[in-house]
Amino acid sequence: MDEITKEFLVESYENLDRLDRDLVALEKDPHAKETLASIFRTIHTLKGGSGFLGFGKLEALAHVGENLLSKLRDGVIVFNPELASALLATVDAVRFMLGQVEATGQPGDRDYGELIGLLARLNEDGAGTGNSAAAVVPAAEPVLAREDLVSEIPAASAASAEVAFKPAATATASCPPVHVAPVDAGPAVHDAPNAQNSAVSDSTIRVDVGLLDKLMNLVGELVLARNQVLQFTNQRTDSAFLATSQRLNLITTELQSSVMKTRMQPIGNVWGKLPRVVRDLANACGKQVRIEMEGKETELDKTIIEAIKDPLTHIVRNSVDHGIETPAVRAGRGKPEEGCLKMRAYHEGGQVNIEVTDDGGGIDLERVKEKALERGLITAERVARMSEQETLRLIFLPGFSTAEKITNVSGRGVGMDVVKTNIEKIGGTVDLQSNPGEGTTLKIKIPLTLAIIPALIVTSGGDRFAIPQVSLLELVRLEGEQARRQIEFVRDVPVYRLRGQLLPLAYLNRELKIETPPAGGESAPVNIVVLHTDGHPFGLVVDEINDTEEIVVKPLGKQLKGVASFAGATIMGDGRVALILDVMGIAQGAGLAGEVHDRTMSEGGAAVRKAADPRQTLLLFEAGQGSRMAIPLSMVARLEEFPRSAIERSGAQEVVRYRGQILPLIRVAAHVPSVTAAAGENDPLQVVVYSEQGRSVGLVVGRISDIVHETITVKRHAHGRGIFGSVVIQERVTDLLDVQSVIRAADPTFYPAAA
Repeated sequence: MDEITKEFLVESYENLDRLDRDLVALEKDPHAKETLASIFRTIHTLKGGSGFLGFGKLEALAHVGENLLSKLRDGVIVFNPELASALLATVDAVRFMLGQVEATGQPGDRDYGELIGLLARLNEDGAGTGNSAAAVVPAAEPVLAREDLVSEIPAASAASAEVAFKPAATATASCPPVHVAPVDAGPAVHDAPNAQNSAVSDSTIRVDVGLLDKLMNLVGELVLARNQVLQFTNQRTDSAFLATSQRLNLITTELQSSVMKTRMQPIGNVWGKLPRVVRDLANACGKQVRIEMEGKETELDKTIIEAIKDPLTHIVRNSVDHGIETPAVRAGRGKPEEGCLKMRAYHEGGQVNIEVTDDGGGIDLERVKEKALERGLITAERVARMSEQETLRLIFLPGFSTAEKITNVSGRGVGMDVVKTNIEKIGGTVDLQSNPGEGTTLKIKIPLTLAIIPALIVTSGGDRFAIPQVSLLELVRLEGEQARRQIEFVRDVPVYRLRGQLLPLAYLNRELKIETPPAGGESAPVNIVVLHTDGHPFGLVVDEINDTEEIVVKPLGKQLKGVASFAGATIMGDGRVALILDVMGIAQGAGLAGEVHDRTMSEGGAAVRKAADPRQTLLLFEAGQGSRMAIPLSMVARLEEFPRSAIERSGAQEVVRYRGQILPLIRVAAHVPSVTAAAGENDPLQVVVYSEQGRSVGLVVGRISDIVHETITVKRHAHGRGIFGSVVIQERVTDLLDVQSVIRAADPTFYPAAA
């Protein structure tokens, strides 16, 4: 409540200053309707804020003044100097009470009964009694010299003091003489808070947003000039110049930080309207939902705040509508009838993390798949090989909805895809986690600001480009011979094995249609910038990696808005323009934004019969002790590892629960006579998942070794059940596994057509 009270005081002091000006102006022109309406609105706002915060005495005084102004506005009473005196004295009394609130937290114990009574009488008969203005000064007020009183109120209130306490000789003809009745001396006003020097009003100033934006642009230009000066320092040895440039760098950095803070706003400004949204939607859906918020003080740039308003609102509506169950369903599941929606915001790694968590029923993955198939958003073959996380991401597809009917809440098919698009437009990411029966968590990561960002500068095709550091994971450099050996191809997609994981690669020159051969020819080193987008890492191959620096983001012209590869432009230290790469756009252009390529499967089983083709990409593995085998990578849907404790039995068949389904397991060593099962009962099982015609089976192997892409020739043809033949790979004899033969031996019903 301290922050709310502070904001109330700042706004109220501003309103009182406006009242002083408007009342004096209205006294000169009593028929100015717009001025009178402004006075009424200001008093009404003051009354509402006082009532909300529980300042009853302040609310009562404002209420009586509002009643009087209401009759003035309706034309029942004509404004005159006596009314002006009474209202200005009311302003002074309110200002004093605000000072007490600032000092003690309460309006004070002074009695304003006579002032309230005067306002009420003026409201009743619309005219003074000749000396009623004397009651403008309440009996409880201390006796003060006129000079002391005037010194205790702001200059803007001086006019009210002149009218309310003017001697008879100088009073206007239309205003009766004012007499200040002698009263007992009370505490000196000097001991009370001085409104003119209010700490609250002095510590806050309202600035036009346009002025802040202009200031931010100027700071951006200063940053660019700073970068240019710093470039010159590399070529100079003058110690005085170097010291001056370092000082300029320090001051610019501090100024940049300070100006950016002026644009920062707490995320609570966005969250403020969400409790009402949750309340109304819960009532409309017949649910009981409470909302909890943590981290409302987390600050974001104003432009980011504006950009996430609508996405956050939609996420909250989705959680209440689709996530949290009705009270009856929750009670049946042993949950409290009232659902809980938690919102959490915090800073981490130079970004802002926002989490929206509900304790509802979670996301039904099978229902998501059914709806995606029903709406034609994905094929049945793709659905059969999707992981849980990939299935969850289906809700971000355009046109996806699980609603049974269209309502004013959901069912139109315009939803989470728009949320994801809007978040990614500002350089953010969206992640989704769901536990059936327990709830769903949606995590958003967004940058603190969009105006000045750290970026990695790279060169490709002779031009420089900037990559936002928020998308950067790491940098990898491969020397010429190493690059030719370690960059492999999976279905014509170049990949690099990074710490055991296949990393799909995209060449920036190719994506931007820059047909410039890299310097140094084939022996040139390969520079890989490892980026992440949409939860998937990929490598961007560039000619050179220069350095990191802070850049000022400049928007692209409307002619270039449709180019997905670029997110903006910046001016470098030498005055040249460098384009800022859109990481998501690059990934989509290269076809890397979806499922990682080394884990995709072929669209049919035709590749099975091509195991002996001369040019193959093969998966190498050990089926058992001393056995080295291979199968075409095109036959591999996924590579998995299961703990032995996860293995169950269905009749005589070993099975494992796998992505919401039951995956039968076939031990290769048991169906190839020449192979002896490996020891190690506590080791996890290495499984090659094979899929065809919508069905999947897991081939249990000893150990997965490598993926190779080379020309092979069968040296020896089939010599036993389950073996196509033998080839030489990496100077070692390797058996080619006959996958269909092994599967038929274990499960004759797997290929019904062949049976």
